[in-house]
Amino acid sequence: MDFSVNQQALAYLASAVLFILGLKGLTHPATARRGNLYGMLGMLIAVVATLLGREVQSYGFIIAGLAGGAVIGSIVAMRIQMTAMPQLVAALHSFVGLAAVLVGIGTFFHKASAGLLNPVLMGEISAGVVIGAITFTGSVIAFGKLQGLLSGAPVKFTGQHLLNALIGLATIALAVHFAMTGSLWSLFLMTILALVIGVTLIIPIGGADMPVIISMLNSYSGWAAAATGFTLHNNLLIIVGALVGCSGAILSFIMCKAMNRSIINVVFGGFGSDGGSADSAGAQAAEKGVKSAAVEDAVYWMEDAGKVIIVPGYGMAVAQAQHALKEMMELLNARGVEVKFAIHPVAGRMPGHMNVLLAEADIPYDQVLEMDEINSEFPGTDVVLVVGANDVVNPAAKEDPTSPIYGMPILEAGKARQVYFLKRSMRPGYSGVDNLLFYQDNTYLVFGDAKDTIEGMNTALKGGGH
Repeated sequence: MDFSVNQQALAYLASAVLFILGLKGLTHPATARRGNLYGMLGMLIAVVATLLGREVQSYGFIIAGLAGGAVIGSIVAMRIQMTAMPQLVAALHSFVGLAAVLVGIGTFFHKASAGLLNPVLMGEISAGVVIGAITFTGSVIAFGKLQGLLSGAPVKFTGQHLLNALIGLATIALAVHFAMTGSLWSLFLMTILALVIGVTLIIPIGGADMPVIISMLNSYSGWAAAATGFTLHNNLLIIVGALVGCSGAILSFIMCKAMNRSIINVVFGGFGSDGGSADSAGAQAAEKGVKSAAVEDAVYWMEDAGKVIIVPGYGMAVAQAQHALKEMMELLNARGVEVKFAIHPVAGRMPGHMNVLLAEADIPYDQVLEMDEINSEFPGTDVVLVVGANDVVNPAAKEDPTSPIYGMPILEAGKARQVYFLKRSMRPGYSGVDNLLFYQDNTYLVFGDAKDTIEGMNTALKGGGH
């Protein structure tokens, strides 16, 4: 059965509405599952409507591609760990970018053989190929940094910004020349330069800025998809690409605001390996030493506390400690202790990373608060338990003008009566910046695997009394 043009348009309209509802649902953890369902339903309708369209002449390669992709996607989905979700997202962005490049080049050869090239079409191809190529290699570099295959530290060299500017200008010039002439050489060189600039743009980005880069690459993938939609004259692809592009750009802006950094500063001046000058406050604080504590010390304070705030970070994700934290919350609640979770906008390595993990452990949404909602509560809190977080509670962001993270809003955990850090070692966070909170009089470090440590605390809480 072939869909008429009007039937396909109606199906696409329904899909677009579902995608918008899906995005709306994803704005809050309580409605995120529903948002995902809307998105999946919208995509199912879109795929079926496209396959039933009159422009599809053969299903052989389509079915083979769908089957192969379904098998690979299912295997990846079943095996992926939550700690690896950021790099999976980066990898998926690279697929979108590569698809845009291949569709653009394939369309060029197909239309050229039929004598149907025109400047408008070639301009659309240029946009799709350039944005797609930058998205592809940029996402590959982001994947490598997140996976540990590449150093998370910024890679910088003299004249880097000038080189990027020259490559960018050359890419634009070649894109314009290709749109005007249809030159195969312009297409080839334009693609190569776009692939190169995707690398040179992302390698200077340090680990602490990676959450912003993930959302920014998400935006790029959306614009690549929208450009491809114009090339293929597919209205739904244009709509979906624009939705993804705009939402990714807005999210990048929100996260930059949360870090008190401009998007230009992130893209062209990432940080992630240097803790500041030798005379920084971190170096001075290091001379004071660090106090360590045992599990029993932390439990002693928590079981008689009025309020405990837990600050999760990437270390919680690595240790898969969210379920143990759920049990701790229940044990403390049974003792009449109020427990809340404090989430920084850039905690973890992608937007919403901590929210997803806590939701997986069925921790109530009303006990999970964002930075702006909970910062005022720290002075009245008896114990703050920091689980694998670092940069998001580092007072250097407020006290040390020489620190790369200076100016970034933080969770003000240090204002509580007692602060306990769960850490494997004294290594700094992903940004590589020394944490001044380690050296405050009310701070203690409990060394060990986060999950094992929390389970030990739960065992002590079950034992009762002291």
